[in-house]
Parts: sequence; C-alpha cells; structure tokens
Amino acid sequence: MESTHLLSSSKKRVKIHPHTVTAKYATHTPYSPQPGVHTHFPQPGDEGYDDAPSFEDFGSFLEETSDKKQLTEGRKWPLTLFGSKDKDTTSKPQAAAGGDGNEGGARAAKGAGKGVGEQLASFGEASVSASRLTWVGLLGAALAHGCLIVLTRVASERFSLGPLFLLLVRSVVQLLSVAVPLHRGENPFGPAGYRLRLLCYGVAYSLSLCCAYASLTFVSPGNATTTWRLATTALSATLAFLLLEERLGLADGITITAGLCGLGLVLLPTADESNSDSPTDPVVFWRGAFGWSLSALAGLWMALALVGYRSLKERVGVGTALFTVSWTGCLLAPASLALLQEGWSWPLSAPAWCLVLGLVACSVAAFLGMTHALTRLHPALVSASQSLEVPVAMLLHLAVLPLAPTAPEVVGNVMVILSVGWLVAIKLLPARGGGRRQREEYEEILDSPIK
Repeated sequence: MESTHLLSSSKKRVKIHPHTVTAKYATHTPYSPQPGVHTHFPQPGDEGYDDAPSFEDFGSFLEETSDKKQLTEGRKWPLTLFGSKDKDTTSKPQAAAGGDGNEGGARAAKGAGKGVGEQLASFGEASVSASRLTWVGLLGAALAHGCLIVLTRVASERFSLGPLFLLLVRSVVQLLSVAVPLHRGENPFGPAGYRLRLLCYGVAYSLSLCCAYASLTFVSPGNATTTWRLATTALSATLAFLLLEERLGLADGITITAGLCGLGLVLLPTADESNSDSPTDPVVFWRGAFGWSLSALAGLWMALALVGYRSLKERVGVGTALFTVSWTGCLLAPASLALLQEGWSWPLSAPAWCLVLGLVACSVAAFLGMTHALTRLHPALVSASQSLEVPVAMLLHLAVLPLAPTAPEVVGNVMVILSVGWLVAIKLLPARGGGRRQREEYEEILDSPIK
C-alpha cells in the first residue's frame, strides 16, 4: 500500500497545472498578475492538483497552447517588397489536408525500415537529376543567346532588317504561346491577385529587350551584349538580396565575380581606339554614350524582370510568362520604333524569312531555359550562366564574319568559360565525403533521444 502511494505521489510530482504561467513578456507595461491565473506550480494537496494533466499529455498540451510555433512560422517567410513568397497561401491547403499528412507520416515511418542509405540515395538522385536538367537547359539557353546575337547581326548587315523590327516580329510570333495556358485551363493573364505583378514583370522584360535592341543601332553588337549581361548579373545579385532576401554563397560569389571580370576584359577598347589622336566628333561621342547607357539600362530592367519572376515562380507558369512578355513586347516595340524613328523593312526573300524564323526559335529556346531555371536557382546564377553567350557569339563571328579578336577579348572569354564551367561543377559535382557526412548527421538525428 505504501509503495502504491509512493508511486502515485511520484507521478503527481511531475504533473503541471494547465493554468501555470512560468514567464510573461510585456512590451509596454510591466506584467501584473491577472485574477484567476496561478503564477506558481501547485503542490500536492492544493485545489485542482489532481485534475492537472500528466507529463505524458504535456506534449500535446504544449503544441496546442504554445506561441513559439506561430512565431517561428511567422519568421520563416518574411514579408518582402514582392510579397511573402506565397508560402502563407500554400500552407493553408496543406493544413486542411491534415488527414493526408498523418497518412503520409505513417507511410514515412514504415519506409524508415528501408534504411537511411537508401532514403538518402533516392533523395540525392532525384535532386541531382533535376539539377542536371536545369543546368542543361541553362547551357542550351546560353547557346541560343549566342546564336541570337549572330543572327541579329547578320540580319542587320545582309538583309537590312532593323533590330527593333526583329523584336516586333518575334513578339508577334510568340503570341502563339497563349495556347499553353489555355490548354492547361489557366488564365493567360495570370491568376487573380498576381496579375499586376505579372504585368510589371512583362513590362520590365520587354523594356529590357527594347533597350538592348535599340542600343545595337549606336554601339557594336559585341559591346552592347557584353554590357547588358554584365549589368544584369551584377544588378540581379543586388536586387535579389534587397527585394527577396536571397543571398549568394561564398563560392558562388567568387565565381560570379571572376566571370564579371572576364566580361570587363572583353569591353576593354582596342589599341586603335585608345591610341587615336584624331579629334572625336561630338555627335559620334554622344551616340556612343547613348548606346552604352541603353545597354546598362537594359541590364537594370532585365534584373528586375528576373527577380520579379523569381517571386512569382510558384504561381505563374513558363507558358504564361512567355505570353506576357510577347503581348507587352507587341506594345512596346512599335513605340520604340516610333521614338527612335527606325524605318520598317520587311524580309523580301526566303533566306531572310528563314533567318527571322531561326531568330524566333532561338529566342523561345533561350527564354524557356532561363525562366525554368529561375524556379530553382538564384537570379544571379541564371544570369551568370548566360555570360557564356559572349564566347559563343565570338566563335560564331569567327565562322561567319572572320574578325581576329584582341588579346583582352580572348583572355576575358576564357575567364567567362572557366567561371561558368566551375559554377556548373560545384553545383553538380559535390564533395566525395559530402554524402557520407550527410548520412552521419541524419543517423545522429535518428539515434537521438530527442526527436
């Protein structure tokens, strides 16, 4: 009888009264005891002591009454200029499907018998496979961008087709992409509540293309493209940090900086331009300055567009984004043509039309590769990978328009190739001991008495 009494007493000693308050923080006024609220642990013999829950029930009681979980969830996805990354809306359907989550937890518990190694292997294979497809798409987009630069230059020099006219034609043809959201039963102008942000994304992207194509009239295509890519990469890293609070890792930052230095070498003036003693025509000088300014402005608009779609990645599909860029381009390209007074010139031969269609195909491929990558990668990484378009365009220029590159151009292009190659390597080739280290950490968590 005594032993039974001792066991029951020992069990009661670990009970906690449901109205017990251990600490309370006040922001404006000091804490004052409230009537009917206990501020001490009840002792054996006190009123209500036997009604207190046991320690076994304290876990569920804590989950229902604690505010720590709500505070943690509130800090996990902070509100930014582009919204809360839509995590607050996506968490509601998951919470509503609580029964499915419990069944999934039971299945996960059963699947734990397969072994930690098999689980980590399956997770790793799925992640590496998706990353490989993403980077293959990015490298394909860079190749398409390089072809796009050469095709635009050939169309301008051999068929007298203006850059802005080519932009208008590709925007009109790309309107056919409206079939993608319609086939999926989606609104082509975006979901409700996100249409204004999608419109801003389309306007920013189209303004970037208009500025970039207009700059080709004032500066060489190589310098305009290089300036555009350099500004896009640098500004996308800055804007992603300021607007989305997305940071780059140390290795990524160093690699991107090396690529930017390579682009800077490509932009160095040649010996003939730097040693020229002839007086510079003011008209030529200001035309060049205006062209360089347009290229830098195109980089700013493109960085805003990349960051904008990054914030919409879970709500807007790639097909809807392409249609948005197309119809906004159909409005802004004619306005740019009228503003710069660039003449209209239609293709008059079959090779010219084939060139235009090839240009449209390359632009669509480049857009799809970049936009899909934005759903998984940092905007600066996406833009940095597209720096490969500069050496690709140089190689194609050597094949189509034989022009000997200068030494800084060669060194800069080699630096760009090495930086992009190293960036792909560190993303797809993890350290040999990384998997073993992750497995040891996972096993340590599973073996821990505190789950």
